[in-house]
Amino acid sequence: MTELFELRQYTLHPGRRDELIALFDNEFVESQAEAGMRVYGQFRDLDDPDRFVWIRGFPDASRRAESLAAFYERHPAWLAHREAANATMMDSDDVLLLTPVTGDLDAARASPPARAGGDGAAGFEIVICHPEDPDAFPELFRREVLPALAEAGAPPLASFRTSAHRNDYPRLPVREGEQVFVWLSRSAAPAGLLPAGSRPPQRLRLAPTPRSWLR
Repeated sequence: MTELFELRQYTLHPGRRDELIALFDNEFVESQAEAGMRVYGQFRDLDDPDRFVWIRGFPDASRRAESLAAFYERHPAWLAHREAANATMMDSDDVLLLTPVTGDLDAARASPPARAGGDGAAGFEIVICHPEDPDAFPELFRREVLPALAEAGAPPLASFRTSAHRNDYPRLPVREGEQVFVWLSRSAAPAGLLPAGSRPPQRLRLAPTPRSWLR
């Protein structure tokens, strides 16, 4: 089971998202697996044509830095294509380091899609909340929010909270100094079920790219 996840949101130069998606799908999926990581999904943001969102996981949190170094410092795929990839990006520092709370992304693809995207793949929603009490919220989510979402037809495939694991590869920044709770589903959550917090939740409506593992 994956111990640690990154939720990465990239702001791209206008009109260059398809360029990055083609490069990512062709060059950066298997190559990251060879470095010890798993790309669970890469997505178009349906509400922002210049945002690219992706999720990767590390089966052993203590080996995150080793895996990242193996990819970004030594892997031929990244070394050959990094300039082309970086040229599409305005910002790549919107990154959340997360630990799983409920569900299992490794089994998520087996669950039937609730709705379909334009290419027949399932659509997804990610909700990022900012609980007033981040330590108490995971239990509240299990006890109250999770059953309510399931009853409303929007059961999360998995949920996550901010990881206590430090960013041991500072070459790639992450969002620090905040505590979030995140869930991923195939159906939009009713607005009335979104928990109040220190600021409004962020909702990402996503469509998977052709080679996204989550579909």
